[in-house]
Amino acid sequence: MEEFKHTSVLLEETIEGLSIRPDGIYVDGTLGGAGHSEQIVRRLTTGRLIGIDQDGDAIAAATERLQPYGERVTIVRSNYENFEIILDNLQIGQVHGILLDLGVSSYQLDTAVRGFSYMEDAPLDMRMDDRGERTAADIVNGYSQAELARVIREYGEDSFANNIAKHIVRVREEHPIRTTGELAEIIKAAIPAKVRAGAGHPAKKTFQAIRIELNRELTVLTESLDGMIRRLAPGGRICVITFHSLEDRIVKQCFRKNESPCICPPGLPVCMCHRKSLGTVITKKPILPSEEEQRRNTRSRSAKLRIFERNEEKADTEERKLP
Repeated sequence: MEEFKHTSVLLEETIEGLSIRPDGIYVDGTLGGAGHSEQIVRRLTTGRLIGIDQDGDAIAAATERLQPYGERVTIVRSNYENFEIILDNLQIGQVHGILLDLGVSSYQLDTAVRGFSYMEDAPLDMRMDDRGERTAADIVNGYSQAELARVIREYGEDSFANNIAKHIVRVREEHPIRTTGELAEIIKAAIPAKVRAGAGHPAKKTFQAIRIELNRELTVLTESLDGMIRRLAPGGRICVITFHSLEDRIVKQCFRKNESPCICPPGLPVCMCHRKSLGTVITKKPILPSEEEQRRNTRSRSAKLRIFERNEEKADTEERKLP
């Protein structure tokens, strides 16, 4: 295995945002190379870190990096959508902080054989968890033209989605599309040359869309955030780092909804829905990387950090108590 290299984005801002207490329990739902996690566990004395990742290479790298911290660290190979099952199995009720650093890692992008990159020719894979049977090739060769166009339009936000899907279907009628290089060339041919000029790599949006679809990234995020907020202890915080507008919108809307959940008509003098606020949005505007960080790590440029804090007095402690 190649060395797992990944530069943690917004590291100082995230650690500060978690407001770590030495005896707290923290969950890193996207462990990766453990850059954020190591900074968390270094601040713990009697506390505990639960690291979750579905990528086997990440698990191996993080296990080695966090080995010196012994029993303060528990590492689980899984998707963070299973965090409640993981916590229940560990007999943990509430936690003091949760971190999600979303998207694809530098290691995944730079390891050609993983099939995430349009810059090198490799098998069309893109699985964040290589135990899964379906790959990007199954989507490219198996989805209908309409389904492909929907995925590219919704998750890639590409205005040429219909034409890209048409070109993919035309080529695969002759032979299956097996490699990233082949797909990148098909996408390039579907976008007018005058549009491609100076607009970045033409395959970027489609590759992002297929990756998101394959790994169910937005679905998992949408279905996990509310539960994560409910598992926070009073005063606990969740920090989420996003890298594109679709992720950020989901996080922003979820945090706002949990802060102000009332659905009563605006003119009603008294709330009748009885929906209670679960906490406060700490970041009214997202925290962005400094200019220095953006120069140091160009992949940080699109990163946004949002933070939500659970109410001190209103956290639901029914049958969920810290050990």
